[in-house]
Amino acid sequence: MRKRISVLLVGAAMVASIGVSSAATKLLIPVTKNPIVNKSSVPGLSITMATVENNVDPVTKKDLTDFLLLTVANKSSKAASGVEIFYTMKDSVSKASESYYQKLSNFTIKAGGVGILYFDNGAGVGHFPENKFSLYRSSQNEVKFSILLSAKGLKIAKAVAIKSKGTGEKAGA
Repeated sequence: MRKRISVLLVGAAMVASIGVSSAATKLLIPVTKNPIVNKSSVPGLSITMATVENNVDPVTKKDLTDFLLLTVANKSSKAASGVEIFYTMKDSVSKASESYYQKLSNFTIKAGGVGILYFDNGAGVGHFPENKFSLYRSSQNEVKFSILLSAKGLKIAKAVAIKSKGTGEKAGA
């Protein structure tokens, strides 16, 4: 079954998707505040790699196009579930910013394990939507990502990733 989704304008970001299947990627729009509620001080969750350019797939070791890519470690004695992410992008020149939040449904990291998060609009385990019209995609300036990753019962993990001047590259370029 195919659905038609019309263009949605939200602040400086525009999200458009036409003729997508009902199981396809959901729309991702900016949020105005961080909805994560996690007061845990239990260590264990960490972001060991955060990149937004010059990406290399941690599994295949092949070049990837630019998108937010995270490697996450769970050093606790229990599975990390109920994973959520909140990140803010800030243009270093214009000072414009956008924030995004997602519940990462069906993403769990086993105790002592590692997980990879691909915000590339791809399909499959660990692949999640991104806004192709975001500040990250539209700004020619450096854009700094401030990232918060939460899992039930574990302290929030934090990371920073920086996109250099330009609007992105293709794999192998």
